[in-house]
Amino acid sequence: MKSLMVQGTSSGAGKTTMVAALCRIFSDKGYRVAPFKSQNMSNFVYTTHEFEISRAQAIQAIGARCDFSFDLNPILLKPLGNYYSMVYLNGKPYKKMHAKDYYEKFVNFEGFNTASRSLQSLRKNFDLIILEGAGSPAEINLQKFDIANMKMAQKANASVLLVSDIDRGGSFASIVGTMELIEKKYKKLVKGFIFNKFRGDVEVLKPGFKKLQCITKIPVIGTIPTVTLKLPEEDSLNAKPKDLTWTKKNISKIDNELNKLANMVKSNLDIRTIEKMIK
Repeated sequence: MKSLMVQGTSSGAGKTTMVAALCRIFSDKGYRVAPFKSQNMSNFVYTTHEFEISRAQAIQAIGARCDFSFDLNPILLKPLGNYYSMVYLNGKPYKKMHAKDYYEKFVNFEGFNTASRSLQSLRKNFDLIILEGAGSPAEINLQKFDIANMKMAQKANASVLLVSDIDRGGSFASIVGTMELIEKKYKKLVKGFIFNKFRGDVEVLKPGFKKLQCITKIPVIGTIPTVTLKLPEEDSLNAKPKDLTWTKKNISKIDNELNKLANMVKSNLDIRTIEKMIK
């Protein structure tokens, strides 16, 4: 079983869409692909009478052409306010939890074990698992509770691609800072950097890419231009997502949009290098 993980230097860097694009790209190449996000916080979901998962993983599953299942997103947190969330395990309501209890009593115990079982289940049925991280792996105040980034990458034996949103500015610093702050034992997992949401001539960035590789010894494997996507947004940052009805017509629209996204990403990313790094 091969695995690849997309992490970001921040929330909103483009992890979700990058995973969706890579799922479609590698599905087109003949891999049996599944997305996976161990822990996601969202009030926007795909739901059946059997389970609920974040709709981000459902959209990625459309990209991968795989069936929807709770294993794609075994821990779902629905924010309730005042540091409380409704925790879903394996697609079903588990309990209302305060953030303090979630971190200190749950996440490294039942949480990690639940996510690990789902990952193992996917490993048995797919050729390639493309994992998505959450937020940033460099939140040093939370690293010991972080089961969505490096700890899960290590569990999956996954090569990590680190994505940064260059449209916000400070991408070079955020990449170097992230590499400085992640735990030493995890640095070797990071195999490439992706600059996302770029506007302008990429030639302007290339001197910076050389300096970045000198500092980190890790190459830049792609620069993705800013594009307008007609994909449902997640409820993060300044996004104002709308509800989605999972009709055949809407799923077909998402499928067509994912084809456009995959073609654009494929033309701006070194897919051959990525294919070599997956294990």
